[in-house]
Amino acid sequence: MASNVEAPESWYLALLGFAEHFRTSSPPKIRLCVHCLQAVFQFKPPQRVEARTHLQLGSVLYHHTKNSELARSHLEKAWLISQQIPQFEDVKFEAASLLSELYCQQNLVDSAKPLLRKAIQISQQTPYWHCRLLFQLAQLHTLEKDLVSACDLLGVGAEYARVVGSEYTRALFLLSKGMLLLMERKLGEVHPLLTLCGTIVENWQGNPIQKESLRVFFLVLQVTHYLDAGQVKSVKPCLKQLQQCIQTISTLHDDEILPSNPADLFHWLPKEHMCVLVYLVTVMHSMQAGYLEKAQKYTDKALMQLEKLKMLDSSPILSTFQVILLEHIIMCRLVTGHKATALQEISQVCQLCQQSPRLFTNHAAQLHTLLGLYCISVNCMDNAEAQFTAALRLTTHQELWAFIVTNLASVYIREGNRHQELYSLLERINPDHNFPVSSHCLRAAAFYIRGLLSFFQGRYNEAKRFLRETLKMSNAEDLNRLTACSLVLLGHIFYVLGNHRESNNMVVPAMQLASKIPDMSVQLWSSALLKDLNKALGNTIDAHEAAQMHQNFSQQLLQDHIAACSLPEHNLISWTDGPPPGQFQAQNGPTTSLASLL
Repeated sequence: MASNVEAPESWYLALLGFAEHFRTSSPPKIRLCVHCLQAVFQFKPPQRVEARTHLQLGSVLYHHTKNSELARSHLEKAWLISQQIPQFEDVKFEAASLLSELYCQQNLVDSAKPLLRKAIQISQQTPYWHCRLLFQLAQLHTLEKDLVSACDLLGVGAEYARVVGSEYTRALFLLSKGMLLLMERKLGEVHPLLTLCGTIVENWQGNPIQKESLRVFFLVLQVTHYLDAGQVKSVKPCLKQLQQCIQTISTLHDDEILPSNPADLFHWLPKEHMCVLVYLVTVMHSMQAGYLEKAQKYTDKALMQLEKLKMLDSSPILSTFQVILLEHIIMCRLVTGHKATALQEISQVCQLCQQSPRLFTNHAAQLHTLLGLYCISVNCMDNAEAQFTAALRLTTHQELWAFIVTNLASVYIREGNRHQELYSLLERINPDHNFPVSSHCLRAAAFYIRGLLSFFQGRYNEAKRFLRETLKMSNAEDLNRLTACSLVLLGHIFYVLGNHRESNNMVVPAMQLASKIPDMSVQLWSSALLKDLNKALGNTIDAHEAAQMHQNFSQQLLQDHIAACSLPEHNLISWTDGPPPGQFQAQNGPTTSLASLL
């Protein structure tokens, strides 16, 4: 009798052992693993074994094959059967979690939501699963851009975590909510929430890695909040803390000791991902502040780390990090006079977006914006206008919208014959009245654009007022590029007015700052002014030196211009709709003039 009772368990364990052996073989033998698990059903197993086997089959098929229909069938059975079995939480909720993930992959979001809601409703006595399912449903709402529902769920999760005594997971819920509130620009709600999070994080005594990872999450939100507001100087203390924090984490060893509270069994991001993220926000800061060599250094480090991680980890967040890094370094390249490299990196972003429709949806507007900036740099103004117009059509992000409008206004100013469109744009980014975003940097740039227009119209006193406003704002937050651009334009105005000494007082520091950034266009402009100024002042040697500098900058820019326009990727400037093109035809040579730059 005893042997009859033991028999099912022994056959079950044997089949399970074989299945696991085949799954973990190198390479995995998934077909044999699936055969072993399917064989379990031949023995008419008890409900618990039946449900668990359906879950295991669903999981193996979902993760290792393309047979999503069969995976879905097994997971649905696991979910259905496990609901009838008491004290079977792990199988029940893992089936619900995996099945909703599969539904989303199949674009059956309306099936995933009620499933998760039911699982959340019946999991309140199982803290780990209740929290995990709340996070999952909040993420689903976030992907659908329903940030209000996502925030509500994260608020429910924070309160639940507080009730079950998990301050750590409460902080994770609140920080996640803070991140979404920042995305929604609900700054009035963000400040008290971040203050509360700061207190919880500092007071929580637990696993050092978990504590430091909470601090990284908290500081990343603070830093990005400052950078979104264009406050490059004010962010420095937070950024320094963040960099120290990630150094601390990299020295800590992962403890295998599991937390005593099951609700604490969460990690925000793996340590390696956090390192890349800190590099990323450092690049964002360096680019906004105009420390472009520093931005280049940290981009190289981050991309090297990403390449290593992507060999072992297929997490989609790594591709997102890579795209954002490339977007920033492309802007740096355009400023430093490396247009050909920038164009090749734009093409790289296109390739990454081709691999992921979601990535393309989230970054299409940025991609067209970058192409618009490239078009300006090679003097293709019609294409620049088309790219910026495409980007405006695709974005709902207020700061990006204001950035695009500012650059489109600069295109209209250069074209000189688009007065109606120009005034319509300028009305929407009026820095003196109802400026649409809270960004200090973008408002300073809007004053600069007004100054540039007044300069071209010969209204020099008005131009000086706008440019002094830009200088005041850019000096307050160490916005080096805007400072350099404003100084050289003011220098140009004083030169035109015949005030050579005052012009010199502006152009010399502009040149020094442009060399430090380095900003090739401002260096070109400054050297041309210095040549004319020194000639007017009778400083022959200095005039000759400035002329030589201008000649060198012109040559570098011309060579780069020719190299960029000759690349097959230059054809991207004509792409304004749909997914990015996969193939590029070779160019015969540059089709644009460098006259406006020289």
